[in-house]
Amino acid sequence: MTDLQTRTAPPRAGALRRAAPALLGYAAVRALGLLVLVLWSAARDKSAYTLLTARWDALWYVRVAELGYGYEVRLPNGDVHSNLAFFPLLPWLERLVAAVSPLSYADGGFVVSLVASLAAAWGIFAVADHVYGRRAGVCAVLLWAVLPVGIVQSMAYSESLFTALAAWSLYAVLTGRWVTAGALALAAGLTRPVGTAVVAAVWAAAIASFVAERRALSAGRADSGAGAPGGPAGRAPSPAGRVTGMLLAPLGTAGYVLWVGHRTGTGPLGYLDVQAGWRNGFDGGRAFAGFVADKFTSFPSALAGAGLVLGVASVVWLYAVGVRQRQPLPLLVHSGVVTLLALCASSYFGSKPRLLMPAFPLLLPLALLLARARPRRSAGVLGFLAVVGAVYGAFWLNGSGPP
Repeated sequence: MTDLQTRTAPPRAGALRRAAPALLGYAAVRALGLLVLVLWSAARDKSAYTLLTARWDALWYVRVAELGYGYEVRLPNGDVHSNLAFFPLLPWLERLVAAVSPLSYADGGFVVSLVASLAAAWGIFAVADHVYGRRAGVCAVLLWAVLPVGIVQSMAYSESLFTALAAWSLYAVLTGRWVTAGALALAAGLTRPVGTAVVAAVWAAAIASFVAERRALSAGRADSGAGAPGGPAGRAPSPAGRVTGMLLAPLGTAGYVLWVGHRTGTGPLGYLDVQAGWRNGFDGGRAFAGFVADKFTSFPSALAGAGLVLGVASVVWLYAVGVRQRQPLPLLVHSGVVTLLALCASSYFGSKPRLLMPAFPLLLPLALLLARARPRRSAGVLGFLAVVGAVYGAFWLNGSGPP
């Protein structure tokens, strides 16, 4: 595995100018998706805004913001859907927006998601630009924008907020800002259960940095810090900073999980019982494999099954390519943990594409291909995917939508 990239980050104003093409392209793709959604919804006599802010998980986040924790729904089959399953950072931000403006909690969720999606796009660009260069950074952002489930980035969901925190935490690791990386990982851990992926990335990078430094010292190299991963070029990374970042990183996830266990009286892992009430858990992918296998019992559904197999194979292939291309360790750890948790969850199979959305390093091999192609060809591919994604997003939300 290669060492982390150790170039210093550009000044903030220069970084924004450098990211401007990616952010403008991202905004254009999202605007296209929203326009198609508005037109499609109007044709079906539905409200596009309601689809974005007041259905599925968005309703649960609003209930947390409005009522606090403790709301639950008991289903006829005995299952208990508790709002304790939803991590608190997005509802907190919804409350904040509602407190300082005339907007409702649902409006606040929409505003937070729009702002967070731009922050996520900038963070993805920063990471890809740092590792592979500006063109690859632009292509990575646009690929993330044109994902078939990209419309979720504009919904009052937590995916955009989490991806923004994860991307900037990873960038902080790559540029040696360990305390910032840990603080952002803490916030990511208050956003979604998969915040453990960011924690794992911070810890893996810090441990690798310590190991590389010790090896350098044992080899008697006077410049041991300059070549060690995790610090700006020419300056040894601070052990205290790394340790502080490692200590901060897990506090968000651990704090909320322990609080849920205390509140429910079910012990430190009580959050797992809450998830079990939603029939969700980690089973190593057994339930998902059975779900895919069932698709092959008849011809029409076999096509969907083949598509699922191809999709999973593509994800695994992209990860393998990232390993072969020697992506920095924290990127591989983050995308690996996100992918593992998404594919091995025991329920909500239709949600897996959006659960994979924060694993943006998976897109970097494709971004490199597009960056190396002729600009006209890359623009054509991305433009086509943007149209397909916009149409699919409108169709999806006006149909079954994300559960």
